[in-house]
Amino acid sequence: MTDTARLYLVTPVVSDAATFAPALEAACGAGEVAALLLRLAPADDRAQINRIKQLAPLAQQHGAAVLVDAAPQAAVRGGADGVHLTAPDQETLEQALETLQPDRVVGVSVAGAELRHDAMVAGEANVDYLMFGGPHQDDAATLEQAGWWAGVFATPCVACASSMDQVGPLAATGAEFVALGPWAFDGDVAATVRQALQILASTEVATA
Repeated sequence: MTDTARLYLVTPVVSDAATFAPALEAACGAGEVAALLLRLAPADDRAQINRIKQLAPLAQQHGAAVLVDAAPQAAVRGGADGVHLTAPDQETLEQALETLQPDRVVGVSVAGAELRHDAMVAGEANVDYLMFGGPHQDDAATLEQAGWWAGVFATPCVACASSMDQVGPLAATGAEFVALGPWAFDGDVAATVRQALQILASTEVATA
């Protein structure tokens, strides 16, 4: 018996919370979304906090943990479940961990030539998950990285699918989560979520 990967959603960059709210509610109401990365357009802290307050409950009411790419203090004041950091420097990472853990989540994306080193440093710092892949990442590289991390390390792995075709292969690596990027919100996002969940439920994890 094997565990199946859970679904993680990454939103487009959101500047108008009211306009985006219906799509977010449709996505999280379509099935079991474990976590959501709410990507916010640049703005001052007050605007960021207000966006989080408007949008986070729409996902949380369906059981999804909401992460934001915002300052830790904005995440706390807005009611998010944590933050997601992209290639943070050591000081930024330490500040986020000190501010948010153990009550909230700190996740990290890694990329580039030092990916494996940076991933291990973040894992040793006790982040809550590592994310591999993304808009500019090669699919084969994401598969290799997710398989490497999931096969060796205890820190949960989020593997980003560039399309629906990648959901099954990434789930088979043993990654704890498979993420659908902003592309999932193009068209009928509820149908996309349901399709991804069906694939995850039917995918067996590869064993060595």
